[in-house]
Amino acid sequence: MKPLSYIMLRRLLPILLVCLSLVSSPLLAQMPQPDTAAIPRSVIPSPPRLAASSWILMDADSGRVLAQHNPDERLPPASLTKLMTAYLVERELESDNISPDDMVPISEKAWRTGGSKMFVEVGDRVPVSELLHGIVIVSGNDASVAMAEYLAGGTEPFADLMNQHAVQLGMTNTHYENPTGLPHDNHYSSARDLSILAQHIINDYPDHYRMYEQKHFTYGGIEQPNRNLLLWRDASVDGLKTGWTEAAGYCLVASAERDDMRLISVVMGTDSKEARAQESQKLLSYGFRYYETLKLYDQGAVLNTPRVWGGDRNELKVGVDEDVHMTVPRNRDQELTAKLDIRSDITAPIAAGEQVGTMEVRLGDEVVGQRPLLALEPVEEGGFFKRLFDKVQRFFINLVGGFFD
Repeated sequence: MKPLSYIMLRRLLPILLVCLSLVSSPLLAQMPQPDTAAIPRSVIPSPPRLAASSWILMDADSGRVLAQHNPDERLPPASLTKLMTAYLVERELESDNISPDDMVPISEKAWRTGGSKMFVEVGDRVPVSELLHGIVIVSGNDASVAMAEYLAGGTEPFADLMNQHAVQLGMTNTHYENPTGLPHDNHYSSARDLSILAQHIINDYPDHYRMYEQKHFTYGGIEQPNRNLLLWRDASVDGLKTGWTEAAGYCLVASAERDDMRLISVVMGTDSKEARAQESQKLLSYGFRYYETLKLYDQGAVLNTPRVWGGDRNELKVGVDEDVHMTVPRNRDQELTAKLDIRSDITAPIAAGEQVGTMEVRLGDEVVGQRPLLALEPVEEGGFFKRLFDKVQRFFINLVGGFFD
């Protein structure tokens, strides 16, 4: 016959496990756990069909794709190429490798480059800041070549830099042959890759992003308009870049922000300036009408404090190293739940930034996001007696757990 203590422990164990799960995962207690059957589901129509070869609509903060068609098809990007050219200039500026006031000499090659121009002259010395505006606002091929020569010594080594950064950013269907977007058989990109690049331009270098909404740029007494027609039609639109060649058709990467929600649209292969503006507007309007983006957690927020064994302290602060945003259909935010999956046997030493688990966010039964859970602080090894005590404690905990398996 089993002892009374054994029977009582068996009866108490389920209650203890429930209590421990709530203690170890306070996030679950904080996130709403509604009766989903009582919540009316919002009705969302299918995304619009566009008169274009390829398109995508992405939320800039969460990265969630809301609509797409042939997003990975490799297509000529035309002057959308200059988004990467500008990104590399902005990167060099932010790294203090160059200054906005650096004077860039204009070569004959830059001056002779065909297509859209900023109208620099051979022998001019032009500030980096002016050339960057010429690249972004008026799509200057001459300015793009001049910056490529200044940063890398020529257009070919600069294209190599462009390709290396495309790989780093996860642009798997992109290859550059030049900084301008002038046609080449091996020069291509995709709608998805361009949305990823736009997301980095917006989020990595927000101070520079303000230039993308400028409607005009003047150099050498010549004023030229930004070719993004949406800048004149929609006050929420503040970027990014147009492109056109005969092979590429009319293309547009656009971004807009409304009520703390920022969307990025990419439309490639339309048949006119007007069409690329109208089709981009359809995508943006659809996203803002039917979706919302919620900020769930701040960067560095402590989401849990699991037990650490053998350390100079018993608890580890666990959280995320960036703001956590989720994009969901409007009026369904109460269906969001989060689950933390944390390693059960965390042993010191632990380095700050080390992954110790995963957070999964669900909208009803659908997984809408996952983020790594990281140690927000280091935990060093404890002294000899602390480590010994923790080993003994773990031994008995494992023994008891194994006894009831």
